[in-house]
Amino acid sequence: MGAQTPVTPEKPEQGILPPRVREELNVLREKAKEDLEALKKPEKTQLFKSMFRVKHDESERSRALSVLTNVFFHLHPAKVNRDAVRYSYTWGMGGISFYLFIVLTFTGILLMFYYHPTKGQAYRDIIYLMSDVPFGKLLRNMHRWAAHLMVITVWLHMFRVFLTGSYKKPREFNWCVGVLLLVFTLLLSFTGYLLPDDQLGFWAVTVGTNMARATPLLGAEGPLGPQVGVTPYNDVHFALLGGSIVDSNALLRAYIWHCIAIPVILSILLAVHFWRVRKDGGISGPAPVQLESEMKPERKF
Repeated sequence: MGAQTPVTPEKPEQGILPPRVREELNVLREKAKEDLEALKKPEKTQLFKSMFRVKHDESERSRALSVLTNVFFHLHPAKVNRDAVRYSYTWGMGGISFYLFIVLTFTGILLMFYYHPTKGQAYRDIIYLMSDVPFGKLLRNMHRWAAHLMVITVWLHMFRVFLTGSYKKPREFNWCVGVLLLVFTLLLSFTGYLLPDDQLGFWAVTVGTNMARATPLLGAEGPLGPQVGVTPYNDVHFALLGGSIVDSNALLRAYIWHCIAIPVILSILLAVHFWRVRKDGGISGPAPVQLESEMKPERKF
């Protein structure tokens, strides 16, 4: 008898599964291969490119691009979409928010000359500032209203970015930075509430920090908190106030967070935010639209 040709056994899914499911499995296999290749070379992934600078290839055009896209050589992009910088499109909320941050920094430094973060003295300092210091009332009101306006403008800025789809590729990392900026802006406003040490600030911080008790894993009254050993004396509420009630420890902690820690973090995030705006090609604009009158008729051969 002659040699028989060996028969290759079919894979189980090839003989059982319908063709449509078989095609979906093949797509999943290709996707898995791409994910494995991305793990081997993370610098080639879109996530890496959205976060860090990507080195250009060694060529004449790439060297020119590396110069034109360098922040220190060109603060503004070499080429900007004309529609992207229209005030009716951007609303100017990003620039206004940064301007308000500068105003808050300047007025906050001046207010620190007349303020003591101690119980009993803080409220008297505010009264002295409002009644006896030249232009003290104007100074405090500038700081107060600029803080309220900054919360509004930052929210409107993110609302505009969301409406125009400016958070999409390649700006997804900068969108995450913007979300953090919004969170720290709200924290900056919240910590400033307690500094006058009046009834409004006392009860606002009391209600806000009591809500922190229900934080998952970190609050004594939150989900899974008691299960992991969290008690009213070591939870996030106790850490925010430095105790169980709003007293001198809470005032001192709010002062440090408001005047030192959060402004430093906010300044770093702002620098990263502006840098990413520049590296992503400037302010994102609407997609180019071709009018019907601009379309060229197709040639018929």
